[in-house]
Amino acid sequence: MKKLVFIVTVLTLLVSIDASAQRTQGGQKPKSTVTAPAKGNAGKTGTTKANSATSRKTQSAAQKAGRSAIDSRVAKVFENVGVDEYESQRERWEAERNAERERIIGELVSNMVVVLDGPDGTFSMGATSEQGKNAESDERPIHKVKLSGYKIGRYEVTQREWRAVMDDNPSVHTGDNLPVHYVSWDDCQEFIAKLNEITGLRFRLPTEAEWEYAARGGRKSQGYMYAGSNTSDQVAWTSQNSLSKPHPVGVLQANELGLYDMSGNVWEWCADWYAGYNDQTLVNPHGPNSGETRVFRGGGWGFEPRGARVSYRMNGVPGGRYDFTGLRLAMDYQQPVKPGFKPSPKPSLE
Repeated sequence: MKKLVFIVTVLTLLVSIDASAQRTQGGQKPKSTVTAPAKGNAGKTGTTKANSATSRKTQSAAQKAGRSAIDSRVAKVFENVGVDEYESQRERWEAERNAERERIIGELVSNMVVVLDGPDGTFSMGATSEQGKNAESDERPIHKVKLSGYKIGRYEVTQREWRAVMDDNPSVHTGDNLPVHYVSWDDCQEFIAKLNEITGLRFRLPTEAEWEYAARGGRKSQGYMYAGSNTSDQVAWTSQNSLSKPHPVGVLQANELGLYDMSGNVWEWCADWYAGYNDQTLVNPHGPNSGETRVFRGGGWGFEPRGARVSYRMNGVPGGRYDFTGLRLAMDYQQPVKPGFKPSPKPSLE
């Protein structure tokens, strides 16, 4: 029975590979998310039919060559790899993959930084004096906010971490330690749900108030315009220094809490619906109960430095994917620990 299943699996895989090759040889273009502009009639009908016939002949030849290639590959598979050996190798691959996945997620858990360990985080949110003339109208009025204990990610979620949880990488600019991007608010919720299932923890997006308090440096705040400095190039990848691309996390200077890229690199989705401020004192605010757009914060590699200020606000539709938006994780200070899950004792970005 094992041999039969193995034979069917191999044949199915090879036929699939061959079909893909035939489509390419036959002139079929890959799918694209960009819609090409409409074009007029580029030639006469007779020319079109001739091209079609030529294409069919080419495709028929490719199919014959493909069948021959399949016969050759199948023979080679059964000549060099037995069923038992294949099963054993597959199990080793799966074990190695699971070990790597656990290591990556363990590092992510270990890189959660305590911002507050109790209900004592009070700060002035909005266009405070150090933001100066750069402040926008939606950063006002300044208002008092009180927060309870929580943790936030030392780094933006990387593509390696996203792939370990989701088995894909939606990013446009790729690299293991680049921040994941081209993810919507909705995508982030799916990622977090799967991560929570794996770890038994309760990760979430930070609220807008939690994000700003952490970016300002919490109780260690020195009152900087950006997250960790009054000079954007020291702490933020923006249009001024990014060379029009995101950069690996954790390269520039951290802020007072040891958090990297709170300013610049990619904008970070927050939990809240976007709305205007008022002057009331708020306790653990979560924004309005409904709305049209969600908040993202922090500035990005393709934007001017003013967008990287700690009080600057942006927003987008929850389903919108942009090549400049990513995420940073948060969680309440007190968390359960899933039995058997072992966070990595030595966080690493290697």
